[in-house]
Amino acid sequence: MTELPIHPWTISQIISQNADNTLTPNALEAWVQARLDRHQQALNRLTAENDPRIPENTLRAYDDAVFELASAGSQTHLLNSVYPDKAIRDTAQALAQKISQAGVDLSLNQKVYQALNLINAENADSATRHYLNHTLLQYRLAGVDKDDATRARLKELQDKATLLSLAFSRNVQEGGNTVTIDDPAELDGLPSDFLEAHRPDADSKITITTDFPDYLPVMTFAKSHALRLRMFLAYNTRAYPQNKQILLDLLAIRKEIAQLLGFSNWADLATADQMMESSANMQAFLDELDHASRAGAEKEYALLLEFSKQTQIDAASRGYWLEQYRRSAFDFDSQSVRPYFPYDRVEQGVLATAARLFQVEFRPVSDAETWHPDVVTYDVYDRSTHIGRFYLDMHPREGKDKWFSAHPLIPGINNRQIPEAALICNFPGGKPGDPGLMQHSDVITYFHEFGHLMHALLGGHQNWAGISGIATEGDFVEVPSQMLEEFFRDPQLLATFAHHYETGESIPAELVLKMNRAAAFGRSDSIRTQLYYTTCSLKTHTEDPATLDLDQLFQSLYTRFLPYKWIDGNHMYAAFTHLIGYSSNYYTYLYDKVIALDFFAQFARTSLLDDPIAMKYRRTVLDPGGSLPGKEIVLRFLGRPQSTKAFTDWISEEFQPAAAVCD
Repeated sequence: MTELPIHPWTISQIISQNADNTLTPNALEAWVQARLDRHQQALNRLTAENDPRIPENTLRAYDDAVFELASAGSQTHLLNSVYPDKAIRDTAQALAQKISQAGVDLSLNQKVYQALNLINAENADSATRHYLNHTLLQYRLAGVDKDDATRARLKELQDKATLLSLAFSRNVQEGGNTVTIDDPAELDGLPSDFLEAHRPDADSKITITTDFPDYLPVMTFAKSHALRLRMFLAYNTRAYPQNKQILLDLLAIRKEIAQLLGFSNWADLATADQMMESSANMQAFLDELDHASRAGAEKEYALLLEFSKQTQIDAASRGYWLEQYRRSAFDFDSQSVRPYFPYDRVEQGVLATAARLFQVEFRPVSDAETWHPDVVTYDVYDRSTHIGRFYLDMHPREGKDKWFSAHPLIPGINNRQIPEAALICNFPGGKPGDPGLMQHSDVITYFHEFGHLMHALLGGHQNWAGISGIATEGDFVEVPSQMLEEFFRDPQLLATFAHHYETGESIPAELVLKMNRAAAFGRSDSIRTQLYYTTCSLKTHTEDPATLDLDQLFQSLYTRFLPYKWIDGNHMYAAFTHLIGYSSNYYTYLYDKVIALDFFAQFARTSLLDDPIAMKYRRTVLDPGGSLPGKEIVLRFLGRPQSTKAFTDWISEEFQPAAAVCD
């Protein structure tokens, strides 16, 4: 069989001819312009006279234009997030704006819309009809049928929104803070590998950053409340104050766009083509979860207060007291599992789990061109067929995006182009001599992001780039990632890769069971935290930006959903990048958690990796990519609409004290 091509990925195609093989701004600009030229050539074919208008001529030309735009946009966004040279990041950001403007032009192009609207798809397959119908809906939601003046204003607003979004994200990416420690005693409680990695400098000072491998251990283990408080404020003032006005300006633009399109607010526009359908449905869903989680969260907090012997616990101490309570009540110290999770073993364990579960093979690629020496590359094979490629950029460095994400790069097209994707993460490790011992929450995050990756690659074999990979409704995207998280709880699975970094001993099943019982404590609290984030994202897009007080809104919603004392000076919204990507639709995580748990409930707990349901899951949920509506995917896998039963069972799973579980 002839192998499909690896796409001319940015680094290998746009790399300059310099002797040191470095990427230059001019080479990047030339590469993007070539993609934009190909995009325009496809549009020229589309708008040429075609009689009759059928998918094979008109929709194919449109999809070719989409492919070029998606490939150029995703790769420039990636370079903006990860490339070590700031000059390249700056160039990539400017080019990402240019590509986004081309996307806005496409969404408002009446000639393209009219041509697509004339397509006779009566004899087309269901995926093609779905793609066409969804595309036409998105055109109408973009305002293509509005008058010239309205369309011109919409384009102006969309271009401004793109610029503001890029600026917001860049400020977070490059706006990390640090905390300086004069007294090493403030690090009491932190694990030895953390202390080893944070030795005093020549001035006897210790510096820790707000990067997640520093932030999470401090907030979980540091005994010093003063240190936790300084770290909390440093983390929650990243990109403040510069992003405050940027966010308000963006919200004002989104409001005007929604009103020009006939919607009362942005949230109604943003849900019009989603499974949720409206902001009213979103609010009803959030109210249901609010009710389901309230009693459990109140019980959890009461136990924390009694244990801590305090009258109130503040926001900077939430993680610390949860950890201390779990140690006492469940005989579980989360540091006890870290030696079993050195980064390299976790990576191989996640790969082995996915390979066995979905019956694929991952082969390392030693000669792939990448954007940094730390990046590792794998090709994916289904039996002997090459079906995808992915890149792992997994540790923090200066100038790199500080969050965790799966990043589709190249949309796959059946029999034409294999899909490519990347994981951009910030896990411990990556330095000589550092085993990168991960907390159990880190490992869950790895499983989560790899779920996205498998969706992008396995679902990336459609006939059309526009429905390839994770091109589902936005509120179905988090289902595969959150479903794969649940596999982390299985003792047999963990024993296959969770081996002590010094002794090689497999993680004891008893320790995994303790970890699971301890993790059940705080579930309601975690759902309330998600409700806080979700309601913030909704309210910022339904209230009037002209009178919106971001600090007052976020504080009032915090006190509504969470019992911990609010800390003045917390401006987390300035670094809440989901407000840029998900906008009003952060509810996706909770909505998809309900579906993911319903899916996972279909797996046999005694043989997770060998259950035939795994391949049914792959074939009906992952392989279709965006070729089916999300609700139809749910029906095909479950045989019914989703239910909240698995979620309510999960959130009410009783946490048992250690004395009760050891008999």
